[in-house]
Amino acid sequence: MTSSDSNQASQKTWKSVVKELINGSEQSDDLHIEPIGPQQRAYLNLARLIGLLDGVAVLAVPSAKAKEYLEGNLYGVICMALSNKFGREYSLAVTVNPTIGKRRDEPEESEDAEQQMLDIATPTSGGRGSRGATTKTAARKTPRNSRRGKTAAKPAPTPAAAAPQATTPSVSEPPPAQPPSGKSVPRKSAAAAPDASPQLELDDRDMLTITATGWTTSHTDQADNPVTPQPATTARATLRSREKPAHNPAQDDSLNPRYTFDTYVVSDSNKLPTSAAIAVAEKPARAYNPLFVWGDSGLGKTHLMHAIGNYAQQLDPNLRIKYVSSEQFTNDYINSVRDDRQESFKRRYRNLDILMVDDIQFLQGKEGTQEEFFHTFNALQQGGKQIVLSSDRPPKQLTTLEDRLRTRFQSGLIADIYPPDLETRIAILMKKAEAEQIVASRDVLELIASQFSSSIRELEGAFIRVSAWASLNNQQINLKTAEQALEDLMPEHSVLEVTTDTIMAMTAEFFGFTIAQLSGTSKSRPITHARQIAMYLCRELTELSLPKVGERFGRDHTTVMHSERKIRKELAEKRDTYDEIQKITTMIKNYGRG
Repeated sequence: MTSSDSNQASQKTWKSVVKELINGSEQSDDLHIEPIGPQQRAYLNLARLIGLLDGVAVLAVPSAKAKEYLEGNLYGVICMALSNKFGREYSLAVTVNPTIGKRRDEPEESEDAEQQMLDIATPTSGGRGSRGATTKTAARKTPRNSRRGKTAAKPAPTPAAAAPQATTPSVSEPPPAQPPSGKSVPRKSAAAAPDASPQLELDDRDMLTITATGWTTSHTDQADNPVTPQPATTARATLRSREKPAHNPAQDDSLNPRYTFDTYVVSDSNKLPTSAAIAVAEKPARAYNPLFVWGDSGLGKTHLMHAIGNYAQQLDPNLRIKYVSSEQFTNDYINSVRDDRQESFKRRYRNLDILMVDDIQFLQGKEGTQEEFFHTFNALQQGGKQIVLSSDRPPKQLTTLEDRLRTRFQSGLIADIYPPDLETRIAILMKKAEAEQIVASRDVLELIASQFSSSIRELEGAFIRVSAWASLNNQQINLKTAEQALEDLMPEHSVLEVTTDTIMAMTAEFFGFTIAQLSGTSKSRPITHARQIAMYLCRELTELSLPKVGERFGRDHTTVMHSERKIRKELAEKRDTYDEIQKITTMIKNYGRG
């Protein structure tokens, strides 16, 4: 088979996968299959299938923006569609090739041609009528050959010796791989032989682009570092290291596998909610329904909810479980109304076996979302399905929610979590040290536990700070290093309560920006870094939740979560970041002292 024939077979297969993906999202009742809207379709149609390599599907797209969108928004559904089609697990690698889809004699397209295509495909907020008009406009602007299912242009053939061989999807499907961890993967055909598929030649540019490169330079570096070309064998090894199991429709990606009952420290302060959570996981909808867990921020409510989902999934892998924050539920509902997909939204949430909603108090003031959640709650409860809710206050104090919601929350078990005592806090730190493989003596753990008592999040943050300080200074963790690392965080040194306004003001002053720039839309590296540090400090020095911090910066909770995780990682790797946080923290404390 020639390279041209291989490319044609690849694109025919990719179009088939895209078609099945779109049709399946529109017709499926599976709660884990998100609807494929016009914008998603446009990005899928921009992609070209290069080949299948050792359980990795290699796609090429014309721009970095398209690559980022596919990896960030469509990774799971593409892997699931490929896995279902070929009967084995597939992960995804996306490479940028600006020349795909162009003939050699074609003039270069304008830089915003891709954006124009996406603008055409993006639905307006005008409802059903305007949405239909948009779709028709997109259809009129689609090339004629594309409407017939033909490729408008073929990629140039590449030399056979330039790259390793990969399996081309064809009528004879590739043999299924052994699933990891003993999990079974559905197969559509068992008749495929290992050598039944023809070979496809990969272009060297595609293989080299696939190789992942980590960001090892400082955030202050403005110049782009050149990437040294690597042999194809390195790219193959990199692809294998990035492989992920195919998406299982019966499992929910929102569950954090690290949050289990085994990693949850039980004490008198949380014994009741923990016992109830275990009972709910073992007997959904037959023990306590709904289960309402409340307590102050940072006491382990989210951990407990993830543990319920992970344990229930372990006992019965076929259970349909979903964990969402109230903000995620609200955004899903708003998007379904905007895209005229309310029925799909209802199927996703009402066909569940267990629904867990975190921080339910943030539904306040959202009348439309409360109405939809009320009907979702009723549908699940009447269908014998489990509901788990969490809040920072008991149901009777949620006065901003409708009475009919509060009374339903009170119909099940209400369990509260108290701040942990000293011994429990020490046990939490010991488990944290064990999980992170950090050696710390008991007297160090006692020092930290005695100084941070109101929040487990604050407690673990202090421990990570001590660990990072010792690592960056090449010292062992002892009482002296712990006291030095926590000097500015000790509660008794705080003269007045630290607020987000103070943190933003001091961070902006340190980096030479304004508060408006920190909360603005600029994505330049220096401003983004300063904003991430400010978000991290808001989580460390205040008791505000993720949505509240995000609201102050004009961002959603996922942005705050990403920023906190990124800065926490940099603390252990970059001395510059550690010094910046130390200096800004000192500025905040000095500002508080007047």
